[in-house]
Amino acid sequence: MRTSATVACVDFPCGDVVHDLYVVPDLELDPELIDLVMVSEAAPSSPRDWFYAGSDALFAQTTVQAFRDAGEDVSTLSDVLDLGVYLTTAVKCGKTGYGISTQTVKRCSGLLEVELGLFPSASVLLLMGDVAIKAVNAIARRNGEPRVIPSGPTYKLRGGEYSFRGMKVFPSYLQAGPAFFIEKRKREMIAEDIAAALAYVRARYSR
Repeated sequence: MRTSATVACVDFPCGDVVHDLYVVPDLELDPELIDLVMVSEAAPSSPRDWFYAGSDALFAQTTVQAFRDAGEDVSTLSDVLDLGVYLTTAVKCGKTGYGISTQTVKRCSGLLEVELGLFPSASVLLLMGDVAIKAVNAIARRNGEPRVIPSGPTYKLRGGEYSFRGMKVFPSYLQAGPAFFIEKRKREMIAEDIAAALAYVRARYSR
């Protein structure tokens, strides 16, 4: 399966993102091998920093380091993928400013919903930051489902029991981008959440 063949925006209705920076994972993979889906915020401001753009890509570097912080013996993004992890963003275009409007998150959540549906074997959903949390809540509300993550600061929500369409959900902080190297305490919490998510996946296999 190639993700980009199924997940595609056709009319680009959003006005507060850069459409030229639109990107979805262009990967050939077996969806049955994906155990964990990690959803970050938005596409990077430079295509060179996209998760799958190579070892020098910023998103790849910070994500690999996040998994290393969590105790995983990984050196490249391919190593992370080999753990059964699929990486994507809630918003498929790059930002024009610091924030992203609620309307854009809602609109783009339609693409994320299609994308999540490609991985029926995934048992864990890691939501990295407020935009990812808002996007999954938008999917749930649009379909008449209960809110996945309640409102409140992430540090109070972490460790709670949340689920979405058969997946255990972990709300966390954004691991993709330069802020990852600056905010030490958030980096520690990201590592804790990744470790907990992987432990949950592995416990399912050991039953």
